Amino acid sequence: MFWNAFLIALREIRRNLMRAFLTVLGIIIGVAAVITMVTLGQGATTAVKDQIANLGSNLLVLRPGQGFGPRSNSAGVPNFSEKDAVAVSEQIGGLANVAPTSSTNLSTIYLQAARSTEITGTTPEYFEIGKWSLDSGRFFEAADLLSGKAVCVLGATVKKELFGTDDALGAKIRLGTSSCEVIGVMKAKGQSGQGRDQDDTIVVPLTTLQRRLVGKTSAQDISTILISAEDDADTDEIINEIGLMMRERRNLQANEDDNFTVIDTRQIAEAVSSSTRVMTTLLGAVAGVSLLVGGIGIMNIMLVSVTERTREIGIRLAVGARAREVLLQFLVEAITLACIGGMVGLGLAFLLCVVLSKVIEVPFIFDMKINLIAFVFSGAVGILFGFMPARRAAALDPIDALRHE
Repeated sequence: MFWNAFLIALREIRRNLMRAFLTVLGIIIGVAAVITMVTLGQGATTAVKDQIANLGSNLLVLRPGQGFGPRSNSAGVPNFSEKDAVAVSEQIGGLANVAPTSSTNLSTIYLQAARSTEITGTTPEYFEIGKWSLDSGRFFEAADLLSGKAVCVLGATVKKELFGTDDALGAKIRLGTSSCEVIGVMKAKGQSGQGRDQDDTIVVPLTTLQRRLVGKTSAQDISTILISAEDDADTDEIINEIGLMMRERRNLQANEDDNFTVIDTRQIAEAVSSSTRVMTTLLGAVAGVSLLVGGIGIMNIMLVSVTERTREIGIRLAVGARAREVLLQFLVEAITLACIGGMVGLGLAFLLCVVLSKVIEVPFIFDMKINLIAFVFSGAVGILFGFMPARRAAALDPIDALRHE
């Protein structure tokens, strides 16, 4: 009985292909919109997590002022000293590495190529904390740091801009007024979570920056202290301990607010992911309204179909068909329309996700679960909105139906 009802439904759909297409258009758009929004949202969440993870392993960032980013309140707040970094490393438990950093922007020149580049002075631990890997050459070592040797490691963007496809190892570049030997080139990491190009940098030993490039005019010349926690460490406890230590070292009174911030990149990743999931859910819900609109379209067309086929219904009832069989026939037809729309919507969503994920540069993550949910929901819409027309057809009086013209 179900199979016969399905075949009759396909026959009726073939008779009015254009009307059937317009009927399921709302379902197609709804399914495609829901899947596309959720899939791209998941891709965006993954992209943000990956970008933040690229900043470093279990990374904590200690910096002056309150907040982070371009609007952080750090005006007039003193920087840190190298002794602060040593104290954090020696007195705080659960830490893997600590790297003080100091940055400046200098003109960078090689032959005819010139550009302004961020120069980061730091210690060898910086590369391990930031998960940097080498494309060629080597990182500077403790001996280079101790002697203040004029060596540097290039980010991928700087290497490309200054050297193009040429080999940079061993070349002498000018940083400001000083010459520096390129000993390594780092592999590209791409954009950070704040949209900054992580590869547009040159890393030198901290002592090289202090002695050769900018000079050391103050003991407090460390702008950021990067801290890598051990995998099983309690970062909340570490942050509390660092806060208490820095308040003491910066002579802050009980009634004074902190003039420093400890940023936990894992918490940032979780917060951003949570916000993205909420937005994805909201967008998916809005897109889901299209499914309801498509359901209303199916109900309207099925009501029209019942009116057009009233005489046919009367004949079936007169020759012995039961009301439930008529109800099943029209219900199967509504479900078939909805499922066809759902399948077309799945295909359209796949194409949209492939294209849009490349346009907005987020990974395409195929989620079978959301695809199945959207398809099942489209079938449920067919049942929900097809039941009333089917019930109306089943309730027709055979005699009145046969009289219908």
